[in-house]
Amino acid sequence: MRSDAAEASMAGKGWALVVDDHPLFCEALEMTLRSVSPGWSIVTASTLQEGLDRMNETDPPSLVVLDLNLPDVTGFDGLIRARQAAQGAPVIVVSSMTDNKIVSGALKAGASGYVPKHSRRAVFKAALEAIETGGTYLPDTFLDGEEAGQTSGDALGRLATLTPQQGRILDLICDGMLNKQIAYELSIAETTVKAHVTAIMRKLGVRSRTQAVLVAQEAHFSSVSAQPEG
Repeated sequence: MRSDAAEASMAGKGWALVVDDHPLFCEALEMTLRSVSPGWSIVTASTLQEGLDRMNETDPPSLVVLDLNLPDVTGFDGLIRARQAAQGAPVIVVSSMTDNKIVSGALKAGASGYVPKHSRRAVFKAALEAIETGGTYLPDTFLDGEEAGQTSGDALGRLATLTPQQGRILDLICDGMLNKQIAYELSIAETTVKAHVTAIMRKLGVRSRTQAVLVAQEAHFSSVSAQPEG
């Protein structure tokens, strides 16, 4: 039996993925997308992993609409992983969090746009139009120049350069696993793990596993801003 994503791909039209764990808001986003982009097929997911599975089942989506606070996500990790899985498709963050530091962090992590959840449909349409022309959409409340802090911003930018496999290995390093354990967990050779770890440290600009863990921790919401869930 084909998945919704596969059916959308085989239909010959672009498809969009909406990832949000609030059913009513997820449905509202789906209706909004159908209204502003009537030619697209819309696929929904309530967790990041479900969204990643949808993207892995077929051709890459034309767009990903992502909530930042998902049950299986910590910090900006979900955005980074979704952007990698989307294979170049733009990712729009839709969140109730509108703090400048959070918006800046999302952009550093690779978001193509940021739309507050309370926005009207016209705002979402404007965001899509901006992205389709190669631009980036930011909320009106965002003030240029207010960054998430140079350290946190740099960390997000460096983490965004990791491949999906390198991201998984870094997660396991953060869990305290050794190369041998990581090799067993991912069913790959230990020499392959060592090569990935070397590449990870080079991309992150660090010289030790401990420093790599610290860079990863800088990308969490707790190091950027404390906000209510969104």
